[in-house]
Amino acid sequence: MTEMVRTPDENFENLANFSYAPNYHQWQDLRMHYIDEGPKDGPVMLLLHGMPTWSYLYRDMIPGLVQAGYRCIAPDHMGFGRSDKPTDIHWYTIARHTEILTSLIVSLDLQNVTLVCQDWGGPTGLAQPAMMPNRFEHLVIMNTWLHHQEYEYSKGIVGWNAAWQKGGRFDRAEPDLGLMMVMSAGLMTPDEFAPAFIEGKDPQLTGAAADMYRGFAAVYKGLPDEGYNGMRRFPLSIPLDNYHNGNAAAQELHYRTLLQWDKGCHFIWGCTDNVFTEEWGRTWAKRMNAPFDAIADAGHFPQNTHGKILVELILARRA
Repeated sequence: MTEMVRTPDENFENLANFSYAPNYHQWQDLRMHYIDEGPKDGPVMLLLHGMPTWSYLYRDMIPGLVQAGYRCIAPDHMGFGRSDKPTDIHWYTIARHTEILTSLIVSLDLQNVTLVCQDWGGPTGLAQPAMMPNRFEHLVIMNTWLHHQEYEYSKGIVGWNAAWQKGGRFDRAEPDLGLMMVMSAGLMTPDEFAPAFIEGKDPQLTGAAADMYRGFAAVYKGLPDEGYNGMRRFPLSIPLDNYHNGNAAAQELHYRTLLQWDKGCHFIWGCTDNVFTEEWGRTWAKRMNAPFDAIADAGHFPQNTHGKILVELILARRA
């Protein structure tokens, strides 16, 4: 049996703007959580998160997409959200995350899928239309990448990877990453973040900041340190220094395959992102002959701050 921990259900009670019933997909001896909202016979929006988030990231997008007639499927990667969390850090590979996502898509027999992906949702998610193009009809690509030989990793990515290496500022027991999401949303300053994250001081969050923090922190509160290993492993899987764990050879194949994509494709980019820059997003969109919508004041997590705008942009391109 896989050694794992599971976040208590009570952690997810009364989260702001997030009252969706849980659904579970069995993979081997583990269960993967996913949201399934909207008409079961409707076209599918497959909403994929990255790190350190979970399906809560799409809380402001699901209502508008459902109202437009879409069936929204928003899974949590293993190690995240309500999904099981294997405790061995070496259990986590990008190839395994990709395989598990494939099994969910096939098990639910998803068809007519619009893929919405960002961050690590890109490498895991874009693998799916590259491998199973008949199930997908449209791609929405936001602030992500696929590794390939010519790709130049930004200073933001290099710094993020270094922060998780031994001795880095995120290399600590039980890293309280919900605080990072609040800071990235502009609801907390770096000067407020540092003592809260490093020293464990009460940041005294209120209102929207407190609601957001509770949502993103719900997944790990009360867990032992090993329950954080899924989050740790994503930044340590970036192919700039971990080619194999990052499934880099497959990523390159998927990248080159999708350059020939002849169905719908649409890029939306948070332009203040220093990890996946606007320049990179525009370059990729041009290579795929796809339209590019820039959100000038959005950062790395546009779903967390501009969800309703994203819905408008997605629906406009799907009309």
